[in-house]
Amino acid sequence: MTNPVDGPLEQLVEQCVSELGLDLEALDLSKAGARRVLRVAVDADDGVSIDTIAETSRELSRALDATDVMGSQPYTLEVTSRGLDRPLTLPRHWRRNVGRLAKITLNDDSRLTGRIAAAHDDSVEVTVDGTSRQIPLADVATARIEAELKPPTTKDA
Repeated sequence: MTNPVDGPLEQLVEQCVSELGLDLEALDLSKAGARRVLRVAVDADDGVSIDTIAETSRELSRALDATDVMGSQPYTLEVTSRGLDRPLTLPRHWRRNVGRLAKITLNDDSRLTGRIAAAHDDSVEVTVDGTSRQIPLADVATARIEAELKPPTTKDA
């Protein structure tokens, strides 16, 4: 069972991640037998490398070990990038994925797949079949990045 985390633990993780110039994208705590697993997902405008993940893990471990916020029960810390499979829910998610293909479901249940051409605070510009569409973010029910095996050609972008 996975549980969102709030309170002192969330504040500590948020502060540590922020000091590294990253955004906290997800934080949850779950049980795995006698242990707990603290999962932390981070992202940045220029993405996160494996070195950034390792540094974040080290810094979070130090911060967690310096406090009693996790209590005395053993735990495992897992730090990951946001990943392609997470939904696009914030303007920064759209901005960080300009140029990528997205599968979008609108509030009226219509669906479209298009390339993110531009992202703004309250809307996104998506190219669908060669036509540009401006979509208010308030009209988006769900959206996810579609994995592509090859980069887009100039005519696709």
